[in-house]
Amino acid sequence: MGLSVVPKGEIATIVTSLEMKAPPRAAPLPPSPFRLVRWREPSADKYRALFRRIGTPWLWFSRLAMDDRELRTIIHDPAVEIFAVTDRQGIEIGILELDLRTQATCELSFFGLVPELAGKGHGRWLMAQALGLAWRKGVERVWVHTCTLDHPGALGFYRRSGFMPFAQSVETFADPRIAGLLPRDAAPHVPLFDPAS
Repeated sequence: MGLSVVPKGEIATIVTSLEMKAPPRAAPLPPSPFRLVRWREPSADKYRALFRRIGTPWLWFSRLAMDDRELRTIIHDPAVEIFAVTDRQGIEIGILELDLRTQATCELSFFGLVPELAGKGHGRWLMAQALGLAWRKGVERVWVHTCTLDHPGALGFYRRSGFMPFAQSVETFADPRIAGLLPRDAAPHVPLFDPAS
């Protein structure tokens, strides 16, 4: 057993992919003060603003690194469905993104709430909504992935929701804080090794 050195300026994470091959048993929808609002062809700026609010603590950066045209190609695709979670005042506090571009498959490509809501039970409501929307005629598999940069409870939450792990990999990438995609003080639990220092 050996260790692999991660170069300065990069981050390593373990990615776990999970799947569900049959819809869960029907159950009452957990109560929630929130609602889902479908975003049809949101602007790149509007999308990125919500993406940042939810994902900055977990170093979500993939959509921030895309130019507007590349991002719009995905978020305006009719087979990609984006929903904002809104509170009673209409403030956007979460995201659910379903990717149905692969036949018979639905990926929960982005699923999350603002950090202030973590651990308060609202994820169960959002997951019930996600699975209700994902499992539709023609879908035979729903899948999601998480990584060790996500909320520490994410993997357990997906498993309790009925997803089974099917693959694991190690991903390394340039630290988005060094590139300026996210603030340098984002995700303080993840050490920043700046090659310039």
